Amino acid sequence: MAIASRKEVAERAGVSEATVSRVLNGVGPMKEETRQRVLAVAEELGYTPSAIARSFAKSKSGNIGVVVPYLSKARIFSAYYFSEILSGIGSAVREVNNDLLLLFREPGKTMDYESIFRMQKVDGMIILGAKEEPGERDALRRLQEEGRPFILINQRFAGESFPEIDADHVAGSRSAVRHLLGRGYRRIAFLNGPSEYSNSQDRMMGYAQALYETGIELDEGLLFQGNFSRTSGISAAKAIAPLLGRIDAIFAANDRMAIGLQQGFRELGVTKDVIPAMAGYDDSDVAVLGMPPLTSVRVPFYELGLQAAAYVLKEIGGDLREGDSPQPFHHKLPTELVIRASSQKEEKR
Repeated sequence: MAIASRKEVAERAGVSEATVSRVLNGVGPMKEETRQRVLAVAEELGYTPSAIARSFAKSKSGNIGVVVPYLSKARIFSAYYFSEILSGIGSAVREVNNDLLLLFREPGKTMDYESIFRMQKVDGMIILGAKEEPGERDALRRLQEEGRPFILINQRFAGESFPEIDADHVAGSRSAVRHLLGRGYRRIAFLNGPSEYSNSQDRMMGYAQALYETGIELDEGLLFQGNFSRTSGISAAKAIAPLLGRIDAIFAANDRMAIGLQQGFRELGVTKDVIPAMAGYDDSDVAVLGMPPLTSVRVPFYELGLQAAAYVLKEIGGDLREGDSPQPFHHKLPTELVIRASSQKEEKR
């Protein structure tokens, strides 16, 4: 006789696999009706989780894992994006006397998130740097199916219900481009980040929306791609330089690339009167150091970290609304345009 699987129990009971896991491992509050139904189906099918699995499910490490990308020769903790998010996470975790365990993802490799839980290294996980690449969806699906407490920051996967928190990058990008358009600029180049990140796709959507609303057709010859680093901004300056005099402004998907553009143009000997108006994104601490200071879109990174940690801690504590399974969590925080000198050039004629 074949041994029943958790999936079969879930289908027969009409609940998710995560709910089956929670019921059989005694994790979190649960409607008594749901609990009894799952237990009855499990008994009927002869499904019993192993003692080892039950032990893992109930034990606690006291650690919240934070997954960050490993960037060779990069000072990741001095980067505004990471330092602000980690600060927010740390503030929430410190309140409940938990510890943070930093986990670095290897470039080009899919991370086995589930094994980290199985080895009892963490009780919950906050994931930064996830992107659309082979294996990533499956790894996250396994976490969700196991009912593991986790959340994504600044990344979503179309068609999935993974818990995630982000800023409204469509609205943020749209506001920056509409500001440039409002200054009279019409040919606006866009330096975006890698397309496998959903926030790059969102910035692209905001850029396109702003042009469409103004009756301007999108010109693919004005689209460029970097990798969110200052170095990629310097490289992009060489690609954009031949267009100077024919473009009015440049919108960069983050401040580091915008600062790189400014530096790259200076290194190419481009004079101030030829450098186009410019806007960045993130409103990081380097924005005010631009030459001139950067107009930028402020993103509440600290709050993203704070709320992400609060969600995971709530999941770990079992402080959930009563129901068959944890409620989906998809939250976007507002952005704010901060206007500085870089976009205040005289209108092109």
